[in-house]
Amino acid sequence: QVQLVESGGGLVQPGGSLRLSCAASGSIFNINAMGWYRQAPGKERELVATITSGGSTNYADSVKGRGTISRDNAKNTVYLQMNSLKPEDTAVYYCNAVVTLYYSDTSRRYWGQGTQVTVSS
Repeated sequence: QVQLVESGGGLVQPGGSLRLSCAASGSIFNINAMGWYRQAPGKERELVATITSGGSTNYADSVKGRGTISRDNAKNTVYLQMNSLKPEDTAVYYCNAVVTLYYSDTSRRYWGQGTQVTVSS
């Protein structure tokens, strides 16, 4: 069983920055990948950024050049640094992790509860 705890959301002005954090806990053998998704009102959940255990990253076109995803393996934590925020970045941001547990040779996907990011003046 894995728990993902998100933090860092809140209200920020357009052009501002914030840093989201997501810490994974549980009987984790390996976190194969972690990422961030978001869902705005009336829209489907969409990819923001992902990072694999090898450090490969993937970004949505809408955040390229403004977002940076990173991870701290010692803390089982993933971060999303968002700069030059726009009102259209307003959404609930969800942490995601693909995790292999101890005594398992398979991986499973886990989700956090989400954290609200509101970009408004």
